[in-house]
Amino acid sequence: MRELELFNPFIVGKYVSDKYFCDRSEETTFLRKQIQNGRDVALISPRRIGKSGLIQHFFNQSDIKEQYYVFFIDIYATTSLAEFVYTLGKEIYAQLKPQSTLWKEKFFQIISSFRIGFKLDSMTGEPSFDLGLGDIQAPQTSLDEIFAYIEEADKPCIIAIDEFQQISEYAEKNVEALLRTKIQMCHHAQFIFSGSKRHVMSNMFNTPSKPFYQSPISMGLEPIPVLTYTSFATRLFEERDKHIDKEVIEAVWTQYDGYTWFVQMMMNELYALTPSGKTCTAMMIDEARRNVIMSQEQSYKDLMANLPPKQKIVLQAIAREGIAQNITSAKFIKKYNLNSASSVQSAVKMLLKNDIVTQTNNEYQIYNFFFSEWLATMY
Repeated sequence: MRELELFNPFIVGKYVSDKYFCDRSEETTFLRKQIQNGRDVALISPRRIGKSGLIQHFFNQSDIKEQYYVFFIDIYATTSLAEFVYTLGKEIYAQLKPQSTLWKEKFFQIISSFRIGFKLDSMTGEPSFDLGLGDIQAPQTSLDEIFAYIEEADKPCIIAIDEFQQISEYAEKNVEALLRTKIQMCHHAQFIFSGSKRHVMSNMFNTPSKPFYQSPISMGLEPIPVLTYTSFATRLFEERDKHIDKEVIEAVWTQYDGYTWFVQMMMNELYALTPSGKTCTAMMIDEARRNVIMSQEQSYKDLMANLPPKQKIVLQAIAREGIAQNITSAKFIKKYNLNSASSVQSAVKMLLKNDIVTQTNNEYQIYNFFFSEWLATMY
């Protein structure tokens, strides 16, 4: 199949191909080794650093595509076992749909609770999956059927579950134990549990009383080294008759601590600002940053409009600090005219819960660099 040639090679928020993906060769090799040796993997690192991209890149390797069926589900927005089952079932069918295999034909035979969503297109006669979330009446039964179906596959499977820590927030209280039991009994699939809430993920996999205790191999993800990313970005510019000063790439990487999504957003905009045959210089960085922030401004306004006043004030204080320390101290409270230590604590608790703020030891910062910059200067 002919590879898509993109006008702007700095991809944000999705995986296209190896050509537009930067490095991660050691991490890809590590994943391959663990999976091929029958080990599940817990991939734990902050959001926006490239976990999903790495998994998609790993899935795109020719040997992996040939040897396995691969499935990727993002459960960040799910709130119940029924939603989990729905998301997993739809992903399995979506991956099987283009294939003409006996395994595909068995889908609705084995997963009988999904038959209500099985329909034939009146024009083409092709089967379609038209299941609604409300059709999942007995999620545990459907989950049993999905795992039974996986065991019938004509080659092994790899199932990646992104933002896996979300299951700890489900309305049902036994989901961790339930899934652990199903996964333990599943001999035909390996799992990648990816998560960004490090303290929650660590608790799930490193606490003896937890069902998933030490079941997977843990793997962290660090930023792509600046020299590696500089070579990657320079190549993408040069291949399209554009140029960029090395110092520009290094400055952007440093500004956003090497977090892939933010660096890519800036490089995407810098590439767009650079005319063909010309060179991207440091003078263009501020304009690119303004453009990126303004393109997201409405979402920032919407977020702020939905926050309680106390959370807004604390959030703005953290934004102005960049990295805030001792936020319940008298000095911090006086500096930003906050109410009290207890009100700051309660506000931060909710900001952490909603993934707006991150905490490392005694340091707090807004995880979205662009939102933080907008908030510190515009709000």
